Amino acid sequence: MSGNKPQKEFVPLQIAVVTVSDTRTEETDTSGLYLKEALEREGHVLSKKHICKDDVDQLRALVKGLIDDDRIHAVLVTGGTGFTKRDNTVVSLTPLLESSIDGFGELFRYLSYKEIGSSTIQSRAFAGLSNNTVVFCMPGSPGACRTAWEGIIRDQLDARHRPCNFVDRITSRE
Repeated sequence: MSGNKPQKEFVPLQIAVVTVSDTRTEETDTSGLYLKEALEREGHVLSKKHICKDDVDQLRALVKGLIDDDRIHAVLVTGGTGFTKRDNTVVSLTPLLESSIDGFGELFRYLSYKEIGSSTIQSRAFAGLSNNTVVFCMPGSPGACRTAWEGIIRDQLDARHRPCNFVDRITSRE
């Protein structure tokens, strides 16, 4: 396979899920659970799942470790993308990204607008690439995770999706 030409067969990816929250536990983490079940339903493998306090240093260290792990292809981060004083995902993670995937945030807000109207302007959903790992950051509600997964992420992590996807980019570890 060369370039960004989609493959004809599904490639199961190793994916980590990070929930950013000061209050959620494994029992109450409905967004993280949704992402875990969604990625496994598609045939991917949950490599790690974490709940991290909305703390800049803690979150940055956790996600840096995931990005540095050559076995992990993608990191799905839910929470901390709003405008409260404790929403630190953007400031924590953007310095870790080698390149930004601007279209993710733009498309997420477009899809979200259809569901929640102008309130979508308060979402700072974003994505990027680092160390051949794709990082998708989305709001913390299960509905937002569903919008991001079903409307964008699922296809972009599927080698069969045409005309392009991220699988070739994140599975080549040169």
